[in-house]
Amino acid sequence: MASRIVIAADDYALAPGVSQAILALIRQGRVSATGCMTVSPFWKEHAEWLRPWRDHADIGLHLTLTDFPPLGPMPRLAPGGRLPALKTLLRAAFTGGLSMPEITLEVQRQIDAFTRHFRQPPAYIDGHQHVHVLPVVRQAVMLTLGRLPPGVWLRDCRDSPVAIVRRGVAPAKALFIGWLGTGLGQAIDFGRLPANGGFRGVYDFSGRVPFGDLMARFLTPPSSHDLARPPLVMVHPGFPDDALRAVDPITDQRQVEYDFLSSDRFAGLLAEHGLVVTRL
Repeated sequence: MASRIVIAADDYALAPGVSQAILALIRQGRVSATGCMTVSPFWKEHAEWLRPWRDHADIGLHLTLTDFPPLGPMPRLAPGGRLPALKTLLRAAFTGGLSMPEITLEVQRQIDAFTRHFRQPPAYIDGHQHVHVLPVVRQAVMLTLGRLPPGVWLRDCRDSPVAIVRRGVAPAKALFIGWLGTGLGQAIDFGRLPANGGFRGVYDFSGRVPFGDLMARFLTPPSSHDLARPPLVMVHPGFPDDALRAVDPITDQRQVEYDFLSSDRFAGLLAEHGLVVTRL
């Protein structure tokens, strides 16, 4: 019997080449979810590209609180009109530097921009650079979630530490992200909220290890107690273009990911592990 797995492509609307690659993989049935960056100037147009495929994948909000202009005034976090780097946001989140009302308003603005251009609410919420799990941000996400239709799911960034160590793929980074996700994960468990099971796909983007070899480790079937909540593998495919190079350091590795995900080898790995790519 096949086991379910969610393949979630991050950063839709970051750049035209990223959106085009994700769309191609949705058409192939190789990606079953994608998170959209509604702060991007490309979002309005790219939402139109994506709308015909809404029944083929879960289309979610990729909440963005770093490195881009926010959708509204944020005098505390973005006094110059641009959101900070991740290190600055992390420091603020853990030292009382974030304003709950300010963050909540920006989360709502990004959801509103999603709904306005995609013409329906997001199927799920996650975060660019996992910002949705941070203190204050996660509370704002939970507050806003209550205003959305039932069934909107959250990305749970936790995974079994034993599984992370056994995979041996960037274990320190994966364990740290899982630790960051503990607070949101506990809220998911307490509220019995819809969410993925295990979280996979964390690596260093260096290309030192072939991406196909990494995916072979990420695609281990879920354990029997995880079958009700399929694991999620995060991916970042894209076609590098000038717009991408202007805003993000991860460029050529996105092409590597796309090439593998669209390949027969990926289809063979899924079959070998008895996995079917599914929406949550």
